[in-house]
Amino acid sequence: MLEAEACGVAGAAVSHADAWARVRGRLKADLGEEVFSCWFAGMNVEQIEGGTVWLSVPSRFLKTWISTHYRDKLAALWQAEGPAYRKVEVSVRTAMRAKVEAPARFSAPEAARQANAPAARVVTPIRPAADAASARLFDDISSPLDPRYTFDNFVEGASNRLALAAARQVADGSASAVKFNPLYIHSSVGQGKTHLLQALTHHLKAEHPEMRVLYLTAEHFMYRFVQSLQTQSAIAFKEALRTIDLLVIDDMQFLHGKQIQQEFCHTVNTLIDGARQVIVAADRPPVELETMDERVRSRLSGGLLIEIGAPDAALRRSIIERRIALTTQHMPGFSVPDDVIDFIVRNVTTSGRDLEGAVTRLAGHNQLTGLTLSLTMAETTLKDLIRVTDTRRVKIEDIQRVVSKHYNVSKQDLLSSRRTRSIVWPRQIAMYLAKSLTLRSLPEIGRRFGGRDHTTVLHAVRKVEELLGSDEALTQEIEVLKRMLEA
Repeated sequence: MLEAEACGVAGAAVSHADAWARVRGRLKADLGEEVFSCWFAGMNVEQIEGGTVWLSVPSRFLKTWISTHYRDKLAALWQAEGPAYRKVEVSVRTAMRAKVEAPARFSAPEAARQANAPAARVVTPIRPAADAASARLFDDISSPLDPRYTFDNFVEGASNRLALAAARQVADGSASAVKFNPLYIHSSVGQGKTHLLQALTHHLKAEHPEMRVLYLTAEHFMYRFVQSLQTQSAIAFKEALRTIDLLVIDDMQFLHGKQIQQEFCHTVNTLIDGARQVIVAADRPPVELETMDERVRSRLSGGLLIEIGAPDAALRRSIIERRIALTTQHMPGFSVPDDVIDFIVRNVTTSGRDLEGAVTRLAGHNQLTGLTLSLTMAETTLKDLIRVTDTRRVKIEDIQRVVSKHYNVSKQDLLSSRRTRSIVWPRQIAMYLAKSLTLRSLPEIGRRFGGRDHTTVLHAVRKVEELLGSDEALTQEIEVLKRMLEA
């Protein structure tokens, strides 16, 4: 009797598993392979009881997205399987459970469920086994690391302390202790993002050799992906990416191309859903990556975002002194007077890279000319570097804020579809300033002004430029706005 009951329960479990397989198949057919892989690859059936199908996903982000966009579709597909499935609920699995393969639970006695686990299993292992060919491909994919970029050589200061602490915490943990996922670090150029990411990678490779840690620049990721398509090895490339423990992507702003971004999204989802760490660096926050697919931006925004700001005076001095110390190892007679150091600290303020470049220039002039370093030499040698650092980076948000205040309109008005002159003229001025003072393209500027077409931006720029040639008052007004932005 008990054996017959167990067989009946096992049959029900297999029936539920078949229903789930059909639901997955129809999801993939209706939504497409890419959408299915991005959102549903990590979904499991946890339990079916009382007409309710309990589905689980590895992260709160996926639960929210699927519940908002696909709950009704899931319910309809399950209800089409029969009256036993009336309702669908989505929950979040724990990170630890996401790392192991588990058979779906279908309200069966424990003994019967375990006895029939192979028949009831409906998901594949999150991390596929890596063979020797995959390991070789993994090593070939990696971007080269600079041996100088270590934690010991990273100069800590107020502007980068939080980013350094987060990187060290990730580096000191393991694949089973993911805390900040994804970890997203952004700053303007030369503030130490690449140094920090490579230092983390160096540390993990040395202290946790069993972990598969992959460091990639966005450009290298694109190159390897395109190459895999050309050599018909795309599947091997994707499988190699999905077997790693920690993915580090640098210069995210350079990741272009719809297909490449979709593949990146699938990879990031697979890793995060499998409780494996993803770390990304870019020159701006995800919301400002206008050319990036919305799903990628949304995924990156769901983790810990940290900005590295411009170095303060104390950090600038520390960077200069560190660079001088490294230079004296190769040039024993090299020294920099205190007044020259003070001059560099005061005038080179934008990035650590410019500070190191200033010391390198002085060392080169000293060695090649044999002249003693002095304040006069520093002023002459570094004049172009100081001129560059005097210009502050202007953002479109700054332009919108200043123009809104100057013309007494709201930012929402600038981005709206309103066509009254009191709104259109400030909007055109703001678009002109965005084209003049930033490196953004016309399509990017259009998107930042309420999703307008690039031709609208071009019309605004040309109109303002035409009036500037004959309207002295407008010329002065534009100069006032520029000074306000550069203040």
